[in-house]
Amino acid sequence: MTPLFRRVLTAALLLAVFVPAVLWAPAWLWAILMAGLIGMAAYEWARLSHFPPLSARAYAGLLALGALALPAVMGADWPTYQTALILLAIGFWLLVAPLWLLGRWHAPKPFVRAVVGVVVLVPTWVALLYLHARGPTILLGVMAIVWIADTAAYFAGRHFGRHKLAPTISPGKTWEGVAGALVALALYAGALSLLAGMSLLWLFLMVSGLLYLSVLGDLFESWIKRVSGMKDSGDLLPGHGGVLDRIDALTSTLPIATGMLMWLERSA
Repeated sequence: MTPLFRRVLTAALLLAVFVPAVLWAPAWLWAILMAGLIGMAAYEWARLSHFPPLSARAYAGLLALGALALPAVMGADWPTYQTALILLAIGFWLLVAPLWLLGRWHAPKPFVRAVVGVVVLVPTWVALLYLHARGPTILLGVMAIVWIADTAAYFAGRHFGRHKLAPTISPGKTWEGVAGALVALALYAGALSLLAGMSLLWLFLMVSGLLYLSVLGDLFESWIKRVSGMKDSGDLLPGHGGVLDRIDALTSTLPIATGMLMWLERSA
């Protein structure tokens, strides 16, 4: 089995499980499933941060259970805390993460890594719940931006890649791959414009911004893996590595897409 076939097969199996869950899982089950997903990603984050095995498991369990408990604990104040967590993620991805990569920060202290893991993963869980509550079409539509960009960048980079995007962080990524992703997303924006009757310019600007965030999330995890001396965050998904490898771009795009939707809803 070739690496490409393994990658495609794994992606197909993941979609076969994930899409029905998006479409038909009730809110309570969706919350549990996504908390489990975030818990697995948290375990991989802890291992990248060189937590001892027991501490890594405890961190993952506490983060997943803590996320699940938040809505019940906060009660009527949950929407306010939900917004605060999304704003925290927006601040991290628009300010801290770019500076982190530019400064080549290692942040080896376990406490710092633990806090960053919470900032990266808990708002992603919040975004998954918020977008799912607004309708499966909205959630899948936003996630499709990342999936299309990732697929187009992979194939464009393999066939046309010559100029490295960030050779000291992720040598495999190229500017040609980013260009391929942008072209594919422009076509996606055009299709959405025709189907939904929305402004093509607005949609193109939105998908371009989310493409930037997608690349940023990917590069951020790549840098963490590089300073940790690990090629993949895990080996659970053949051809893709670990769960965190599969959702790295979603951790940066979903919270900000959610923030955009919150703003539109409140300004309408």
